[in-house]
Amino acid sequence: ASAYLKIADGCRRPCAFCAIPLIKGTTVSRPEEAILSEARVLQGMGVRELILIAQDTTDYGHDLGIKNGLAHLLQRLVSEVPDVDWIRILYAYPGYVTDELIETMARHAQILPYLDIPLQHAHPQTLRRMQRPANMDWVYKTLGKMRLALPDLAMRTTFIVGYPGETEQEFQTLVDFVKEMRFDRAGAFPFSFEPGTTSEALGDPVPPEVKDARYAMLMEAQQPISLARNQAWVGRTLDVLIEGQGDGISLGRSFRDAPEIDGMVILEEDVPVGEIVPVRITGAMAYDLSGVVDKTR
Repeated sequence: ASAYLKIADGCRRPCAFCAIPLIKGTTVSRPEEAILSEARVLQGMGVRELILIAQDTTDYGHDLGIKNGLAHLLQRLVSEVPDVDWIRILYAYPGYVTDELIETMARHAQILPYLDIPLQHAHPQTLRRMQRPANMDWVYKTLGKMRLALPDLAMRTTFIVGYPGETEQEFQTLVDFVKEMRFDRAGAFPFSFEPGTTSEALGDPVPPEVKDARYAMLMEAQQPISLARNQAWVGRTLDVLIEGQGDGISLGRSFRDAPEIDGMVILEEDVPVGEIVPVRITGAMAYDLSGVVDKTR
């Protein structure tokens, strides 16, 4: 019932830790008409959710001379595939979530109020060593605008811990940031040394045990936040896309959950796979929800 729709490949961002530009080269956007044609085929196959992917979805159209290319593409998709219930955006790059993109997401119910925006860190010095956007004022301002325009926004992000030169103070800034921003989902990875990347000159000086301890500490800080964000949905009704069933149990995802990386909604009843059903949420865990089909809707 879900399909990934690649809109571009490669990346022109200079992230010091990443080998993707070395492997794939710079961003190459697919022609808009090719994307729309594939989307129409998927709609004809009965796909309920299109998941837009690229190394950086917010860079879509730059090489084609299209300004605000992702927002423009979304507007075309909404018009071309009206029978696709959900359109989900993955892999947005910090600094390139524009006002037009936010307005487009807020205007169209098909476009899920979900954004995966890997921030990688919260300390400006660490971000500069990573060759990532280091303007944290932009992060606060943009996330504030998104949450105002999209009150139910589900935000996922990822971080790297143990990057070369990361001090205890820099790491604590990251932990404090996670506690303050209260992301729905946050993943973390201990830094992994990649030969040939710009960061090679920095080496890999943070000991593995320090990386592992920081990873555990960051995940420990995020877990109660994820639980509280889930608990806020208890008593409310969510549309859920059913993906599996058996032994009287059905598993599905809401708009808050991208496949394979986020949580599930668990129902103790059989619901046909591929259906989108209203589910009244009755229970919340750190990563998953449980509920029953809301027969009043």
